[in-house]
Amino acid sequence: MAADGADRTEWERRDGFVRVVVRRTATDEWAATLDVLEQAPEGPAYERGTHQTREAATDRARTWRERYARD
Repeated sequence: MAADGADRTEWERRDGFVRVVVRRTATDEWAATLDVLEQAPEGPAYERGTHQTREAATDRARTWRERYARD
């Protein structure tokens, strides 16, 4: 599932165990966040990074989506 907006983009894996979010911060930077639940077959994970541009944050999020995608 994916949801896009001007200041936020979210992706959740079909099983609901992985969520990736790109959002504008209060300081006008862009944050990319990965949240993998403990119940996920891969085990839990959490990462967050702040980027100067939406493009950079989206690139980071794309890497996570590819890593945690399931067919």
